[in-house]
Order: sequence, then structure tokens, then C-alpha cells
Amino acid sequence: MGDIRRRGAVALGVTGLVAPLTLALGAAPAQAASCTTQAGPYQKQVEKFLGRPVDGKQSAADCKAIRAFQNKHGITPNIGYAGPVTWGVMDLMNKQKAVGNKPNKDGKCPTNKGRIACVNLTLQLSWIQDGSRLVYGPVPVRTGRDGYETRTGLKKIYWRNIDHVSSIYNVPMPYSQFFDGGQAFHSASVSMWNPPGSRGCVNLTTTAAKKYWSLLKNGDDVFVYGRKPGT
Repeated sequence: MGDIRRRGAVALGVTGLVAPLTLALGAAPAQAASCTTQAGPYQKQVEKFLGRPVDGKQSAADCKAIRAFQNKHGITPNIGYAGPVTWGVMDLMNKQKAVGNKPNKDGKCPTNKGRIACVNLTLQLSWIQDGSRLVYGPVPVRTGRDGYETRTGLKKIYWRNIDHVSSIYNVPMPYSQFFDGGQAFHSASVSMWNPPGSRGCVNLTTTAAKKYWSLLKNGDDVFVYGRKPGT
């Protein structure tokens, strides 16, 4: 999210979502934190998600796999505990994957606006459609955390800046496309599942942000709906 002081000026299915879900299970760098021997309240669910033997008991191998997941997505504490935050991320991933290539199955994103970028806060997914035709996505996004919620409703992209830097947080916001005050689509270097979320912007992977940049323009509609888990 950036502070804007001035205003200015295809269908690819679910590849943007499937690839990150595959990468989510990859290895992560070793961390200094110790590994817990305690089973968490979501032990069996987490074991199943990670392809571990589902016995509800914490093993050294379980802890290593859980910690790798936590480290990859910036979940703390990263001690291999199968707690609510870790399972919440995994559960969201499962729900995102279940959407497949029909993100607007419920018809909540308008189909009478021509090209429009849709953001489902509940599922943390975004896509671009033209009428009822899916143009790109769905892709996982990272929206505003509690207290910095991404505002809902129908918006329009009003300013684009490919090399924007936030004047509030002094952080890069590449491929920024602003649609509501200081809230914008832009790429972010963190995991799209990194809790607790952004400061209001809709974070995208670099690949997705570049695609949004190429597919959208000033004046295109953006529709944000739902509620991000935890807000």
C-alpha cells in the first residue's frame, strides 16, 4: 500500500495458482529455532496436507516438514507446531485449489462490465475476466490484514506506476495499479500466504503482477468482495 499524492494516468487457466501450491511444499532454509516435540491441535490435518503418515503424533520428520512449510511462508513461531495459523494457511490453500478454473462460479464478480479484475477476499484469490470469459487466473493474492483491510466494492484503476515506491513505508511496489486511494495491485517478494497480510494493497507474485500490468489499463474496473480470514 502506498500514499498517493498525485493521479495520472488470454485465458491461462489456473497455472498461476497450481504452481505456487506445488512450490509450497518445497524445502526451506534451516532456521535457528528448535523443533517442538509436542503434537498440535491440527496435527492430523497438517500431516495429511504434507503427505506425512497421519497418526496425530509428532515425530522428528513431522516437525522438519512442518517447519519447512512455516519457514517458506513466514509463519511464526517456526518450531514445527501444528497450530491454528499453520493449519489456517494450509486450509486456505486447499480451498483455493478446489476453485479450479471457475473462480466466479457464484457470479459475485460483475459480468456486465467488460474487462474487470476480481478480488475474492474470503478465498484470497484474484482473476481477470471479460464478461463471463476467464482471461487470466485465478491466482493467490495477499490482501490487507486486520486494521488495514482492502476496501470492498466496485472501483476503477486510475493510476499506474511500474516502478512505484511507497512514500509511507519506503518499500518498492513494482507494477503498481491503483484503484482505491493508496490501495493497488502490485508485486511483493513475500509468500502470498504470509500472515497476517498486507497494509491494504493486493499483493501479487511478480509473474502475476506483470500479467495484470499487461492486461489492464487506466479506467478498467476492479471489484473487491468478501472478507479476509482473520479480519
